[in-house]
Amino acid sequence: MARRIPGARGVPPGEAGAPGVPDLADPSFWRLPREERLAAFAHLRTLPAPVRFGGRTGAPFHALVRHADVVAASRRPRDFASAPGVTTPEPAAWAKALFGNSMVNMDGPDHADLRRIVARSFTPRLLAATEVNVRATARRIVDELLARHPGGAREADFVKEVASRMPFEVICDLMGVPQGMRAGIARRVDRASENVGVRRGLRVPGRGLRALAHLQTSMVRLGRERRRRPEGDLVSALVSADVHGRGLSGRQLGAFFSLLLVAGVETTRNALAHGLCLLSAHPEQRALLEEDFDRHADGAMEEIVRHSTPIIQFRRTVAAECELGGRVFRPGEKVVLYYASANRDEAVFADPDAFDITRDPNPHLGYGGGGPHYCLGAHLARQELKALFGELLGRPRGLRTAGPAGLVDSSFDNRVRSLPFTFGT
Repeated sequence: MARRIPGARGVPPGEAGAPGVPDLADPSFWRLPREERLAAFAHLRTLPAPVRFGGRTGAPFHALVRHADVVAASRRPRDFASAPGVTTPEPAAWAKALFGNSMVNMDGPDHADLRRIVARSFTPRLLAATEVNVRATARRIVDELLARHPGGAREADFVKEVASRMPFEVICDLMGVPQGMRAGIARRVDRASENVGVRRGLRVPGRGLRALAHLQTSMVRLGRERRRRPEGDLVSALVSADVHGRGLSGRQLGAFFSLLLVAGVETTRNALAHGLCLLSAHPEQRALLEEDFDRHADGAMEEIVRHSTPIIQFRRTVAAECELGGRVFRPGEKVVLYYASANRDEAVFADPDAFDITRDPNPHLGYGGGGPHYCLGAHLARQELKALFGELLGRPRGLRTAGPAGLVDSSFDNRVRSLPFTFGT
């Protein structure tokens, strides 16, 4: 008999789901305590094949929860396609026509062409300048933090004062976004991403779409300016590139910039906030990191990403009849790759719920499961995490959380809205 999971509800015969397992398609599942959700995924990993959910509560899908299954689906794009979309709901045709199709929703030559252009635009010179800038930005943010709180912080918001600023400023510098544009872009990035996932069981897309439209308009305008007067930034490199002899269209530019800003800022911001939570909750791990930062920093940053998993899941569409994990899939069916579950798979990670900065190996899927859609920004995110925690732990001793994180109920990302923190005597 299946083990009963806290918060679980039985599934009537003939319905999607499994006995004793909460419905992952039901928004109420994502409002359960984190421990109950993790227990549900742990139980699903013990079952012989991926379970089908939805039907009564949404479009049906199969949940891929084991590390091996998520990796396999990620590396088999001919069987498990990113098109027509990896998020829920899938982008409408009119939205793609208006805003351009995001690279994460593409497959085959179209995706390969754009990814090749981006990779080629990251020249050795640009990468070297970015690495220097990441360290300088981290230093400046912590300098300004100490200047604002000369007597020590008392329950300030880490997300607002530190975690949001770091990735946003790094990406704007990388892209060459003028200072005068940044405040407006920051507001639009927040509005474009704030309603992703589950919010009171409803989605409120209108405000996000308007913000996205304004964001893309700003980026297209900047691209036109860099075509006329190129500088040594990523925007200039991208607008001078071409696909099969043709320059990138305004929609292609806007779609890529929006992806870089929204995805790059959101995921790194959440990793930074969760990282402070984890280091505050595990003082022995923090002490180990502080004693020899150079030795343990890389492992600590990987473990923060594994343990927190900033992106919970992405969706795929079955493109050809195939078998995976003990189940046969047919064209048109949906599967969901649960990175948050794969990163706690007992078959891969010893004591997976423990936070251990010395974990080695650590083949987490925090940046995806490999294949053609592996995160382009993984290296940059690692640099940002390491640089900022190096500054935070190296100077204001005693920096720690001052209360629980304000988490956002979401089936898509592990978002932190606010995080009280303090430091000083």
